[in-house]
Amino acid sequence: MANDSLDGLKVAILVTDGFEQVEMTEPRKALDAAGARTSIVSPKDGRVRAWNLTEWGDEFPVDVPLAQARPEDFDAILLPGGVINPDTLRMNESAVLFAQSFLDGGKPVATICHGPWTLTETGKLRGRRLAAWPSLQTDLENAGADWVDQAAVVDGNLVSSRKPDDIPAFNREMVGLFGRAHPGQVGQRAH
Repeated sequence: MANDSLDGLKVAILVTDGFEQVEMTEPRKALDAAGARTSIVSPKDGRVRAWNLTEWGDEFPVDVPLAQARPEDFDAILLPGGVINPDTLRMNESAVLFAQSFLDGGKPVATICHGPWTLTETGKLRGRRLAAWPSLQTDLENAGADWVDQAAVVDGNLVSSRKPDDIPAFNREMVGLFGRAHPGQVGQRAH
């Protein structure tokens, strides 16, 4: 059974302007409700602006500038989608390396919709199963991944979903994966 208590788990939410608002806010609410401590990490200073379906959405404060973010300070990462956000992040070497460090370290990675675009740049998706927005199928297959058309897919330390409609399944699988990944270790890291 999954440990749905994430007390003390530190989660980086890597975004820049143009992330799909609901793909950040709803998973963040689920993580916070389970006891995790979430932080928006961004290459932008100050604030980031969401995309809300067909127009610009709300602004959110950046908790940790990417230039100051250290992967070892976080237990897991969330990569929301939107088209603009991951397309911009995948062109930012620091953002790609930050996300890659979670894959390399076996830490939980949660990504939804267009979010996996950032991960394609890591070269670490070969042999992995992912769900994503259908237009990413060719990109993911070219990166060696197996794109699947499912609401939520867990493959080792990676959980992924296709679209905003999948958020309930995504949140359930994400919280479960994050809880299983660090049982007994959550909140006990020395810094």
